[in-house]
Amino acid sequence: MRVLITGSARAIGRATAVELTKRGHEVIATARDPRSIEDLEVAVRMRLDVTDEASISATLAAAGEIHAVVNNAALAGGGPLEQFPIAQLREMLETNTIGPLRLVQQLAPAWRARGSGVIVNISSVQGRVATPLEGAYSATKFALEALSETLHYELSHFGIRTVIVEPGYIAPGMKDAPSHVGPKEYAALWSEWEGTDAKVTGDAGRPGPELVANAVADAIEDKETPLRVEVGEDARLILATRRQLDDAAFEAVMRQTLDLTW
Repeated sequence: MRVLITGSARAIGRATAVELTKRGHEVIATARDPRSIEDLEVAVRMRLDVTDEASISATLAAAGEIHAVVNNAALAGGGPLEQFPIAQLREMLETNTIGPLRLVQQLAPAWRARGSGVIVNISSVQGRVATPLEGAYSATKFALEALSETLHYELSHFGIRTVIVEPGYIAPGMKDAPSHVGPKEYAALWSEWEGTDAKVTGDAGRPGPELVANAVADAIEDKETPLRVEVGEDARLILATRRQLDDAAFEAVMRQTLDLTW
């Protein structure tokens, strides 16, 4: 299969490009800065900005036939929502949420006519569970999950599969992004929240992106893959707990687990 991956420069995107290539697929690795993927040993390396319609059109025209797309490109951004820069949130939404839809909109007509295609959207456990100081990022992933679920209902009729991959904490994590510290009154919350990832990943720490890459490759290859794929013990634990509890009970468990008194 010919698979286009967005955000191939590091972490999940890079590991997915490597894994799919190992499995014999033709990978079209893309990134905003093509220099960041020069060392990737894949079939094709191309520049792609998912916030730019013209960039998407040019990339798809040059790429040729594509059987699957992995929408991985994303921006991080943390901080209390009080005074969170709206411009930064818009930028995150453009990349994390609207970008994948832009790409699907340009691929869907040909895939619909062909009767096949696979969309893999990289979400997060934070696409199902929002947390303090990460509300902006969670909002982009909650919205991506909603769009993905609707795409599943609309496009499966035409033989196009949609899969939402929900990783927990993964090393090395996303590219550093500006954090909005916010008013000084939130300093205590920042202090309490620091290191909470270690409390859910345990002594082994964050798993590497290869864990997600394997899940993505399996999803592309296996037609029986469900709509949502949880990746990582922490993701499975958190999401299973969320399904079992109401809001108040889940919050109580979260506070106890994370030693959160805020």
